[in-house]
Amino acid sequence: MDDRLLVQRLLALFVAGWLLFDFPLLALWRDSALAVFAVWALVIGVLAWWMERGGD
Repeated sequence: MDDRLLVQRLLALFVAGWLLFDFPLLALWRDSALAVFAVWALVIGVLAWWMERGGD
C-alpha cells in the first residue's frame, strides 16, 4: 500500500474516532455503555486491519 494512502486512511480514522467520541455523539450513547465499547472496538479493529495489511 502506498504510504500516502495509509497516512490518509489513518488520519481519516483519527478524525472519525474523534467525532464519534466527542460530546454531541457521545451524549447520545450516555445510557448504553455497550454501544460505546462496540464503536471503540470497531475503531481499534479497523486500525489493526489497516496496519497488518502491509504492502498490498
